[in-house]
Amino acid sequence: MNRFYIFTLFTMITLLAVAQSFPYPKITINEQEFYQYEVKPGEGLFSISRTFSIPIDQILKHNPSAKDGLTNGQKLNIPIPQHKEKPVLDQNSVFYHKIERGETVYSLAAMYNTTEAEIYRLNPSARSGITEGAILIIPQRKIISEVKEENYRYHTISPKETLYSVSKTYSLTPEDIIAANPGLSIQTFQIGKTIRIPFFESNETFSSYEGPVVVEQTKHKVKSGETLYSISQQYGVSVDEIKQENPGVSSTNLSTNKVLIIPVKRFDRELARQDAVNESRANVLLSGRKPSERLNVIQVALLMPFLEKKDGQNTRIQEYYEGFLLAVEKLKKQGVDLELYVFDIGTESNTKKLESLLTTLEMQSLDLIVGGVSDNQIKILSDFSKSKNIKYVIPFSSKDTEVLNNGNIFQVNTPQATLYTRASNVFVRKFNHANIIFLNAKSDNEKDNLISIMQNDLKNKSIPYKSLAVSETMNESLLPLLDETKENILIPSSGEIAVLGQILGSLNQLKEASPEVNVHLFGYPEWQTYESNYLKDYHNHGTYFYSSFYVDKNSSDIEDFEANFKEWYQKNLQNTYPQYAILGYDTALYFLTALHRYGRNFETQLNSVNVKTLQFAFNFERVNNWGGFINTGLFLVHYDTDSRIIKSDQS
Repeated sequence: MNRFYIFTLFTMITLLAVAQSFPYPKITINEQEFYQYEVKPGEGLFSISRTFSIPIDQILKHNPSAKDGLTNGQKLNIPIPQHKEKPVLDQNSVFYHKIERGETVYSLAAMYNTTEAEIYRLNPSARSGITEGAILIIPQRKIISEVKEENYRYHTISPKETLYSVSKTYSLTPEDIIAANPGLSIQTFQIGKTIRIPFFESNETFSSYEGPVVVEQTKHKVKSGETLYSISQQYGVSVDEIKQENPGVSSTNLSTNKVLIIPVKRFDRELARQDAVNESRANVLLSGRKPSERLNVIQVALLMPFLEKKDGQNTRIQEYYEGFLLAVEKLKKQGVDLELYVFDIGTESNTKKLESLLTTLEMQSLDLIVGGVSDNQIKILSDFSKSKNIKYVIPFSSKDTEVLNNGNIFQVNTPQATLYTRASNVFVRKFNHANIIFLNAKSDNEKDNLISIMQNDLKNKSIPYKSLAVSETMNESLLPLLDETKENILIPSSGEIAVLGQILGSLNQLKEASPEVNVHLFGYPEWQTYESNYLKDYHNHGTYFYSSFYVDKNSSDIEDFEANFKEWYQKNLQNTYPQYAILGYDTALYFLTALHRYGRNFETQLNSVNVKTLQFAFNFERVNNWGGFINTGLFLVHYDTDSRIIKSDQS
């Protein structure tokens, strides 16, 4: 027996073990216990995470140098879990979801094709809010569909499971699992993560793959005092398995000398060898990237309700199109060969024109679709992009949930919940040493959700903060709360202009009376719309605000764009937030550049798509293993006291 075979055998036996102790030295750092582990030749993060049954990100968290790769003999601190996560015993009826930042019960219901009511039924405590890292019980999807590829269920990855073992559980190939989960990789196939399982009938039940074992029937004569449970423990099988082989037998009618058939499981060396080979092949799939497919001619469709006059929508969409064309012209001058198809898709209330358009020959071989405004239009375009495997950009809506279940979608506008968590991350990172004071506007607390996230994040980092009510006599109460040795950051609970005006008035008085105090404001995207009213005050108080978009009018790039736009269209840009022409330009420049450089599979190279946008911060992240991408880009805009406007990309 060669060395490889011995190692394979040992590995497979280990996978079958119910529990495992680790013979490595332990150390304690900041009251947390760790194993001290030495990397073996050829080992990677994936295999080590499997050995210790912990996610890769937990290894990287405590060993930052491991991000650059592992070397033979490298010492790693492996965290010892304080408590075991809730096991998934039977995923035929429910599965588990570990909550991530920015997720809501509403978004989870949309993601898993269930209802908020069902999630609350299984998780009553969720009604008072959900927190990052907590585990929710989610009802398993049950549906009977005539469309086979839309039949799927969900699976939460358990300790010791691998891509190969999951595929065996459901009688699929690893390629089937990968195809249903385009975001699946070594980094995302982690304990506690959820994946989609395709091609099942809704009434089927499954049990986890037990490994390379064969079942052999043996006979057992019942002794006095024995029970089905004690017999099951003796042979390492379950009571249900014994009952299945012995119909009618129960604990109440078990008699001495009765002969039972016991389905004994035996480890099979040949199966173990085959499994080891298949495991290796499956892991290569997780490691691989889709090959770049260079396009000779990029085919793009811009599909918009150009004639929809509701709320002046047609003028904004027209300007978006005009900006889009400027990006197309720029890329063509750089040698990009592309064909742009532009069509009106009808009104929000009537989708027949759109449905008819998608049957035309031009639409069948597109590389990219940009468009759709209403939920109905987006749904139709999403289904089409999924059926034809075409990348689809949603340019305006931030509320639609199609991105949660379509791996081809890119959503430009960030959902509010995600935007809030990103803004809080930026705030805590930037101002963790400041004296932080929240200003509560009693009649208007529209930003309660964001304030709650920020305060929880501050508490988790042990960063103190104070609170004060906004009032006409606020200065008297504010002065004792300020710290002359620190930067003082004030955060209003409202972004409305009336609240901002009242606070700025008080701060102007305060600065006049106590010019030595360093007081700054931190606020919201809508503050850029008040710039003409309060620009001087913004600079006077070193104001900050977060936003996924911002146009710096003093930028030479913006001046060049405005001049080019006027030369082309003989008009000035509309004064809107965001500016639609620049949004169209940014969107076209980003996605057409990505297609030109990396082909249809450009999503595998997003970290390399470095495009200088004018208005939007673009940073697309996949929402789950099977869904699409949302833009999580964020700017921090700062009006400093030297009359400069500094826009820094925090993505």
